[in-house]
Amino acid sequence: MRETDLYAPIKTFLEGQDYEVKAEVAAADVVACRAGEDPLIVELKTTFSLALIHQGIERQKITDAVYIAVPRGKGKGFQASLKSIKTLCRRLGLGLLTVRLNDGYVEPHVDPAPYQPRRTAWRKTRLLREFAKREGDPNIGGTRGGIVTAYRQDALRCAQHLATSGPCKGAHVAKETGVEKATRMMSINHYGWFERVEKGIYDVTEKGRQAVTAN
Repeated sequence: MRETDLYAPIKTFLEGQDYEVKAEVAAADVVACRAGEDPLIVELKTTFSLALIHQGIERQKITDAVYIAVPRGKGKGFQASLKSIKTLCRRLGLGLLTVRLNDGYVEPHVDPAPYQPRRTAWRKTRLLREFAKREGDPNIGGTRGGIVTAYRQDALRCAQHLATSGPCKGAHVAKETGVEKATRMMSINHYGWFERVEKGIYDVTEKGRQAVTAN
């Protein structure tokens, strides 16, 4: 596969929208012009890459109407990658085209436009809640796996109390540790630190004792 394999389908696609299309103009792979409008540029690559993004950004110095184009792949792997690529293109104001090489079908996925982030209120709320509840700064930025969360800290407080005081009712653990949802946390037992010895009464497991000792 070569970049030139993408040119004919892209040219046909743009000509169908009344553009005049020419290739390799002043370092741009594809240039399309339509009366009264700024030029449209398409940069071609056989696969999505950082180099392709750089080319697209460079062409934005000439016009806002810049697309990048790659062959359309198959399977779930390509679909997952395409989703990430679309998000990146939107952030950078780049358009995105894919070309199905077996029949020349060109599909536009993103049009060039200024990026306007859509913030999600619940994500912000969750971030701030976790920040406020977490005690101290137990992690190191850049860590992969083994993150100490506020939930883990609460579970550890419950385990520490049980390790010291012995089996207790959930309500008592909640009162003594300040962990309001202690009963539910011990019932769910996400870390395997707790066991119910009687109705409403919990104890710490050996795994939980090891966690307490390690901390």
